[in-house]
Amino acid sequence: MSDRRKNQFRFWPEGYDALQRLSRTVKGSGIDPVLLELVKMRASQINGCAYCIDMHAKDARAAGETEQRLHGLSAWRETPFFSARERAALALTEAVTLVSEGQVPQSVIDDAAALFPPDALTEIVYAVIEINAWNRLAITTGAPEPGSYRGAVFPEEGSTALRP
Repeated sequence: MSDRRKNQFRFWPEGYDALQRLSRTVKGSGIDPVLLELVKMRASQINGCAYCIDMHAKDARAAGETEQRLHGLSAWRETPFFSARERAALALTEAVTLVSEGQVPQSVIDDAAALFPPDALTEIVYAVIEINAWNRLAITTGAPEPGSYRGAVFPEEGSTALRP
């Protein structure tokens, strides 16, 4: 992506700051860090945001996620690797991310609501909304080069992340 494209979208720091505040709020919620990274990585896979896929795979590993589960995430329905709660959160993630294809099915909400209390369910929905916003911003403005994120995995090197 050219510097020209990146520079076209640097004129509203308040908008960027608002999205960063949402990120901090989601990160500080009660969502299990591994589940949060799985949700963010799955939405990023659907949206085709290479930078965010790389970021959330690294952050998931740092939170204790296994390579096997990360490799199976795009086909989570076909694997035995994920718990009922994770499956419900991933189904909700996909439904919200793909909302342009149709409404979020009530059955998806009901399945998730059976496994998460109302506050946790709401936190997951906000996490999905947050990562979808970051994916769209990164794809539109030109995210940093995939592979350049260091964040949780290599904190001593700092982060070139689009978001904290």
